Amino acid sequence: MAAPKNRLKELFASGRTTHGLWLSTANAYAAEIAATAGFDWLMIDGEHAPNDLRTIMEQLQVLKSATSAVAVRVVTGEVHLIKQLLDIGAQSILVPMVESREQAEMLVRAVRYPPRGIRGVGAGSARASDFGAVDNYIATADGEICLMLQIESRKGLAVLDEIASVDGVDCLFIGPSDLSADMGYPGNPTAPDVQQAIEDAIPRIRAHGKAAGIYMADHTLARHYAALGANMIAIGSDAAVLARSLRELKRSYG
Repeated sequence: MAAPKNRLKELFASGRTTHGLWLSTANAYAAEIAATAGFDWLMIDGEHAPNDLRTIMEQLQVLKSATSAVAVRVVTGEVHLIKQLLDIGAQSILVPMVESREQAEMLVRAVRYPPRGIRGVGAGSARASDFGAVDNYIATADGEICLMLQIESRKGLAVLDEIASVDGVDCLFIGPSDLSADMGYPGNPTAPDVQQAIEDAIPRIRAHGKAAGIYMADHTLARHYAALGANMIAIGSDAAVLARSLRELKRSYG
């Protein structure tokens, strides 16, 4: 019995544009509700949301049968944190603030078992292998891991082609908020210089055969990025949608 097929990798292989939602409420019940909406994928945010290993695991549990693919953004690209997330069943990992080829190569090794990597061999009794029910998990797991790296600084953009050329990286994901701040436009990801950098980056990523991702809640810009080749577009977060809807509901009653 082999490791489960990675649906996000299958979506990337299809070549079509995909749309997803950030899960930022750190709540399994909210994640289960989001799964009913029909997004292509859902991203459990471990960086800016108040998640820990257990809350991430709880969300993975309720999303196990979801039609949406499920991914997890780690708080930082530390090997031991990635190891724990893989063992609790995360198959698709997004790592923030990647700024060098060497860092990308280390992250590829972090999600693969020896001899190709350095992932600790402990999933045989963990959730990732259905607690040992997937008897061929260790031999098949590497091919079903999806590794996504965030490019969100001038330093990262400067070596984008080096990072994108690393074998084992599935997607480069642009972070407009951090990028705009680093470029001197905090809170203004639509600044012309930032937009020019994004418009230059997306085709370059795709030219390396990688998926190109971006977070953009503005629907006009999201469609523009899709036309440029972005095929993993986050169009909002559950927390933002809830907050906006509640305020609109209140305003509608005066």
